[in-house]
Parts: sequence; C-alpha cells; structure tokens
Amino acid sequence: MIDRAVRSLEHLRGSASTARVLNLLGVWEEHGDSGPDGAVRTPEWATYPIFRTRALNRALIIKHRLRRNETDLFTGRRQVATKVVVPIDDRELKTGGRYVFVNQIGFERVLLAAFGVAANHPDVETLRLIDKLPSLDPFLLREQLRRGGLDPAACYFSISESDLQRMQAFVRNEIEPLVTLSLGEDTIAVASDSASRMAAKILSNTPGDQLDALRLTLRLQPEQYQEGVFCWKGFLYYKWTLAALMGDVAKVGEAVRTIQPVGKADRAAKEYLARSRDVLRGRIIKTCDEVSRTLRVYDDAYAKLTQEGQPTAFRDFLLDAPSMFAKLGDQLGAVQHIVSYWRFRFGPGASPVNVEELMDIFMDFETGLLGRDEATESIPRPVTA
Repeated sequence: MIDRAVRSLEHLRGSASTARVLNLLGVWEEHGDSGPDGAVRTPEWATYPIFRTRALNRALIIKHRLRRNETDLFTGRRQVATKVVVPIDDRELKTGGRYVFVNQIGFERVLLAAFGVAANHPDVETLRLIDKLPSLDPFLLREQLRRGGLDPAACYFSISESDLQRMQAFVRNEIEPLVTLSLGEDTIAVASDSASRMAAKILSNTPGDQLDALRLTLRLQPEQYQEGVFCWKGFLYYKWTLAALMGDVAKVGEAVRTIQPVGKADRAAKEYLARSRDVLRGRIIKTCDEVSRTLRVYDDAYAKLTQEGQPTAFRDFLLDAPSMFAKLGDQLGAVQHIVSYWRFRFGPGASPVNVEELMDIFMDFETGLLGRDEATESIPRPVTA
C-alpha cells in the first residue's frame, strides 16, 4: 500500500522520535551511512541495529489510531495499530511511502511483497514485539526489545544517560519501603544499599534472590511474575514521566489557547480552530487526570503491601497490570507526543505555522487523545475556501 500523506511524512522526517513515532529515518540520517561518502557516522548504528533489513531500519514506525475504514484490516477489534512506513525515496518524501500495519490481515504476504521480508525473518518477530507495546516510548521500547533478546545501539533510543540515572534513582526510592519491609526497620542503611541493587536488577531484567523471593511471597507463576514486573516497571516509568511532564503540559495547554497562525483564515477555519482550542485543552487535562487515577491503583496496592503487610493487593495488581498498562501507555503516550511535537514544531527558530498546518496539528492531537470507547468517532474537519 502507498501512503501519500506527504505533509505528515515531511514533518515526521524532521522531528525526533516521540512516544507515538519511532523515526528510524532520522536516526539513519544522524548516525548511519546517509552522507555522500557512504561512511557510517556511528559504527554502533550498523553493528547493533533494530532491524536487519535495510529498508525497515530506515522506516517510520507509528502508533496509529485506526480510522473507520481501517478497522476491517484486522480480524480482532483494536483501536491502535503499529504502522510501518518506508519512504519510496529517502531524499524526496513527496513521492510518498509504502506502508503496512503489523499483524493486519495478510501481514506476512504484504511484508514480503512490499519489502521483501520473508515470514521467518527475525525482523518480523521484532515488529511483533514492538506491536505489543502501547507506545513507542524509548525506555519501554528498549526494555521490550531486551526481553525479546535484542539490544540495539543507544543511538536508536532518544533517552539520555542522565535520564536513565534519574529513573534509577526514582525506582530506588520507590523500592526502598519494600526492601525495608523485608529487612526490618533497624537496617535502614543496609536497606538503602539493597534497594539500589534491587532497582538496578528490575531495570535491567536481571534475575536475583530478592526478586525471586518476592515472586514466591506473592505466589505467582514465573510467566505471570515476569509479565507483571515488566508492567510494574512501566507503571514506575509512567509515574516518573507524568511528574516530569506536568510543567510542560501546562505550557502547551496555554500555547494551544493563544497560538495564532499566519495567513488569512476563512470563517470555517476560524470556527474550527476556536472549537479545537477548547476541546484539545480539555482532552489533555482529562487524559492526565485519568492517568493519575490509574497510577493511584498501583500506589494503593503498593502501600497495602509495604505499609499494611497485605501482599494479596499487590499480587492482584501484578495480575491486572498488563490490561491497565496498555490503556495507560496509550493515554500517556498521546500526551508525551503532544509535548514532544510541540517542542519540536514551535521551539526557538521554528518557522511560523499557517492555518492549514495548525488545523492538521490540532486534529492529530485530538485523534491521539480519543479514549478507547471513542476510537471510532470522527473529528469534523471544516471545508475551507
């Protein structure tokens, strides 16, 4: 299939990866062999790629909310799919791109016909691993690929070493009450050091006695525990992310209210932008509130375990976490995408936005924030002169 959403592809090409978009084309241009001499800028890009297929390793991977005419491409009911777009011409995106949805009907056949990737190729399993994630957040993407036995180079993930260190410190502080509970109140210094080691193990998927002891205490099967801990890690990361995002969310909400496009806008465009400003700001606030409520489910279960000595509540949380994780990632990923894209498009030195582009941006943001029960509703687009 051919995707000729030229304006969208051109915008995505210049932007960094976000929770909704994995811009491997941009990674290739910055780190790969995209220069005139064909030399690889970052050797690790070629040595430890995400995909072995050259075309896929320069693709745009998008968490795409399905439109009504796209839901029939799947046998089951779903609202968000993983869209793989490979530009026809890396240098000239006006020619459009070939695309496929991961696990659509006839996925393996389309993948072979469009990209020459056979059903038994390792890249197919990598695409399916990515499809299982609710968002393309770099931290969780890296962890998911590691779970699948892949460890791509750091250049593929837009997460800094300082962010990783801050995340580990956050997890250590979260874990400390659990370690203190197991060691006793009289060993605070030991508990702090033990919490650091346990946090490192949780973040690196490294097995250890403490983690296995927790599994036995919670009476979970290894598979249940592994999946639950991965989602627990996601909850911890999303909790840290939401706290870090709130300042930027407020700034974006205010900017949505005040930004003015250049050029003349007809009556229909003015009415659409006025409606979208209020609706978009309301959806952002509502989504953040829903994310906070979901995170409190974890906080309550963890408090019952560490403060009240009730492991059953935390066991139930780990069992329920996979189903909550998908919605949580979907919601927070949409907010992260808005903040990241707004920072890219309207940052210092950015060109002014015209009426048509601003309407496109607002529509994209609104669509991303639709709840799962609203996924098939259509957002009216004005017919402008």
